[in-house]
Amino acid sequence: MRSDEVHDQFDVTLEDSDLLGEVELTTNLIIAASESDDHLSDAEIDQILGVVPEPRREA
Repeated sequence: MRSDEVHDQFDVTLEDSDLLGEVELTTNLIIAASESDDHLSDAEIDQILGVVPEPRREA
């Protein structure tokens, strides 16, 4: 930066890939919920979020 330039503290580039992923998941949930006539089931929410259930272990 040249000495005659004024530094703008708000001129920053922010990119947080984790945050962008969370925003995308939240957006997908909002869209699915708004298109559904009923509440989303846990299984539907898991599917939207890409949750893969672990197989049950026998004790």
